[in-house]
Amino acid sequence: MVFIRILFFLLFLGLIDWYSYQAFKTLFPNQNWVKIGFWVFSIGIYLFAIFVFLTFDRINVGLNFGRLISLLVLSILPKLIILVFLFGEDITRIARGVFQSISGTNNGDFLPERRKFISQTALLLSAIPFLGTLHGVLIGKYRYRVMKHTLEFDDLPEEFDGFTITQISDIHSGSFDNKEKLEYGVDLINQQESDMILFTGDLVNNHAGEMEPWIGTFKKLKAPMGKYSILGNHDYGDYVAWPSREAKVKNLQRLCQIQEELGFKLLRNESVKIQKGNSSIDLIGVENWGKGFAQYGDLNKATANLEEKSFKILMSHDPSHFDEVVKKFSQLIHLTLSGHTHGMQFGIEIPGFIRWSPASLRYPKWAGLYEELGRYLHVNRGFGFLAFPGRVGIWPEITVLELRRKKEYINKTYGKSNSTLSLNRKKSKTGLSSL
Repeated sequence: MVFIRILFFLLFLGLIDWYSYQAFKTLFPNQNWVKIGFWVFSIGIYLFAIFVFLTFDRINVGLNFGRLISLLVLSILPKLIILVFLFGEDITRIARGVFQSISGTNNGDFLPERRKFISQTALLLSAIPFLGTLHGVLIGKYRYRVMKHTLEFDDLPEEFDGFTITQISDIHSGSFDNKEKLEYGVDLINQQESDMILFTGDLVNNHAGEMEPWIGTFKKLKAPMGKYSILGNHDYGDYVAWPSREAKVKNLQRLCQIQEELGFKLLRNESVKIQKGNSSIDLIGVENWGKGFAQYGDLNKATANLEEKSFKILMSHDPSHFDEVVKKFSQLIHLTLSGHTHGMQFGIEIPGFIRWSPASLRYPKWAGLYEELGRYLHVNRGFGFLAFPGRVGIWPEITVLELRRKKEYINKTYGKSNSTLSLNRKKSKTGLSSL
């Protein structure tokens, strides 16, 4: 059965290569170097694919696997566009050939010649995903974008009016290949000067050792009110074959130790009080809980000792946890911070016009800010990248969230004069911004 699937896959690859070659042959009939270059590029990728699979290590996947993914996307996606155009043209050519044969008007070959215009159109359109993918691999994966949101709450403690949080998620350190650009991203996080930094999971792709080269870089992250983190689905090492159960446990222990070395307080189904003046808010962190993924998170345990009416912020890696559990939870959780989706690292986002990614087919809440039943959810698009070493249209994200007390609530509680003083007491470090 596996052999048959591989055979069909190879036949499919052969089909799209053959059709793509027809377009090049039609447009460049006398340029042999173009035809030879086409086959050198295609065959070279397949030889590299064979090399990667022969040397594949399920524990230490390595950068070659990501490079293979990027080369396959660069090769296959444009060829699929060419296939659609030329296959459609062939259907028309066959229909015309049959008609001419029946009517006796066929003056030569059964199939009319390919039209140069069709091949030109196919190649022109195929250049769009090729160039977009190339940009995503060379530039897009480190094109960090700061997204700012201001959230208003009735019951935010007055001392926390203007409190700022920088959220990062999905670092996936095993994919990084450029220290200089990574350090630029870390510096950009620090430039936000937020009160607190929250990391919502997936420090690595599979094993703790991936983070070792980057410990010094991420130790530079600073926040006066602390740095806190949770685990994501990739942090547990569930997706690779370990030599023993003990090796997997030891790997997770090392990853938790690295979190401590980075200066992060790792929350595993627990909470901490963030104190400011005479007031506090509760920060909750649960282990991974995802629909269709591992469900280690226990929100009941994490909130067991919290006061019913306290202001609560939850870190939960997978946004499906919000829809399945959090928004219906007995205690009001004001703000949930998630990641996980990466926005599929591919999509189109033009503010006020279009916002789409294949991630939307799997996750109703796949990126950005959402509000439901009086509870907010923010889904970070991810700081790093996984598998495909690039980002096309969905850029790596640094999120800055500013918490504010609603003006109407302050007026009602303290009177207009006091509310004005409260709102102006601390200017926002980030300004007002939203999706």
